[in-house]
Amino acid sequence: MVELIAETRRTVSIVLKQPAWAGHLPGQHVDVRLTAPGGYQAQRSYSIASAPEDAYLMLTVERLDDGEVSPYLAGELRVGDQLELRGPIGGYFVWNAALTGPVFLIAGGSGIVPFRSMLRHRAAIRSVVPVRLLYSSRSLDDVIYRDELMHLAAYDEVDVRLALTREWPQRWAGHRGRIDHQLLDQISWPAKDKPLIFVCGPTSFVESIADALVQSEHSPALIRTERFGPTGN
Repeated sequence: MVELIAETRRTVSIVLKQPAWAGHLPGQHVDVRLTAPGGYQAQRSYSIASAPEDAYLMLTVERLDDGEVSPYLAGELRVGDQLELRGPIGGYFVWNAALTGPVFLIAGGSGIVPFRSMLRHRAAIRSVVPVRLLYSSRSLDDVIYRDELMHLAAYDEVDVRLALTREWPQRWAGHRGRIDHQLLDQISWPAKDKPLIFVCGPTSFVESIADALVQSEHSPALIRTERFGPTGN
């Protein structure tokens, strides 16, 4: 492990050099296994935040106070430590240039991580596929990769929309509260345009978003979901 980057108060990006890394697809994940001195092992899956074209492998971890793995990765890991990884894993929740339709990315909390990989890959290959990102976070300070996302939005490379659920600046003009059916209908392409939709976040978040999209007549075959843990925004 070569670098630790504090993204927010609760999330840390871990930059790794993998000499034998065979590469990955945007949206894939790895399993991280920790082994205690007594032999006890704990393993969790983490999405890959870096693009296939990046010279490093990056994972972004949100610290969960009751977790077995994240408190160590986000609080005790130090530069020079080694991690045991297995992967890359997954072939369903991935995006590549062969998928030419418009892309709608919907993230809750640390569900933004695989989308960073997709967005960086899109930029690296100079894809012109239109992309919209709707990102739900507790507050502006909890927005992971905020500077990078704002750069994409500033240059009109990606249509980035934020929904803040608990705190917002005094003059906040964006959405306040959870993502609802009305907001999805405002931001998404119409179902007739057949956008490819990726949804990633806590289980309850993903299920409610997917249900709302289906109610708006988006085809379930075009909705790809990835969910994690019981925590929410």
